[in-house]
Amino acid sequence: MIGASESEGEGTMFSGEFPRNAWYVAGRSEDFGRDLRAVRLFGDEIVFYRRGDGSPVALEDACPHRKLPLSKGTLKGDTVVCGYHGLTFDGAGGCVAAPTQEGAIPKRARVHSYPLAERYGFVWIWPGDPAKADTGAILEIPNYDNPTWGQTRRGALDIACNYLWITDNLLDPSHVAWVHLTSFAGAGTDNVPLQITEGADRVIVWRWIPDRPAAPYYQQFLGFNGNCDRKQHYECRTPSIAINKSIYTPAGTGGDDDALPGTAFVNFSYNFMTPVDEDHTLYFWFQHRSALAGDEEVSERMFAGATMAFNEDKEVLEAVHKGMKSPATPYLNLGLDAGAMRFRKLVERMVEAERG
Repeated sequence: MIGASESEGEGTMFSGEFPRNAWYVAGRSEDFGRDLRAVRLFGDEIVFYRRGDGSPVALEDACPHRKLPLSKGTLKGDTVVCGYHGLTFDGAGGCVAAPTQEGAIPKRARVHSYPLAERYGFVWIWPGDPAKADTGAILEIPNYDNPTWGQTRRGALDIACNYLWITDNLLDPSHVAWVHLTSFAGAGTDNVPLQITEGADRVIVWRWIPDRPAAPYYQQFLGFNGNCDRKQHYECRTPSIAINKSIYTPAGTGGDDDALPGTAFVNFSYNFMTPVDEDHTLYFWFQHRSALAGDEEVSERMFAGATMAFNEDKEVLEAVHKGMKSPATPYLNLGLDAGAMRFRKLVERMVEAERG
């Protein structure tokens, strides 16, 4: 159980390094097409496009000759033609044509190609050692193809903060009592004790809140009236995936995730944070619910409500990032920060292992 604690911080809690041997979401599937799109991720300049068969490609966005971005060139079939002198690269990063010196392609004319995968409506990218890019390590989402579960569409935000401030926020069930008054807040979210569960690659902060009114965001979707038992399950997996699970049952019937009544409403929020650099993050999400599967109006209301709440987080986190980037006085940690601090240590270990 998380108890009250207070500690004074030193430094600014920032690291300019990101774990690279991991899968991150580069964007939604619909964000990439048969055109050259420049995207900055992990401090790298990358150009994305799709081949004629629809498969995605990601290359270093710099021609090895004079470093003109390849995104300023043209797409010719499944190859990229540099807009300076025509050096042409295939999807694996190899140079396949050098028009100014036919038959003499420079041996070092090559650009880095990033392993990609497409799953759950997202394009995933592996920025580390390509030999270690195992698609089996991509997050598994239970019931994704189950027709009895409903889904919202996929959202995206560009947030001007370090990605670890977002994971901190997504391991903090308490902030909803002040930041999300009209959506996720509710009785008990300010003071019911929190529990922590930690694994090799994840931290979970959770609690059951018994016999209270449902949060405003969820009241309209529940199939029962009166007070409820509510579970807040806030989970982060390394390096930057968050799974928030909300469970609502009639009062007196909650407390056991494996023995929920048939009237229970379960909603997962899947959140994917991809570092752009030390000061910016791309944030993607969608929600997945156990009921009202075919109701598109419900899906749109849930998406609109979540988008409003995540923009409330964005405003707070950008201000936090600015304040913590150059603190005038030492910061402090509260007991509610215990889960976030544990998760940061897991990420630090990943970085240290790669550095070693």
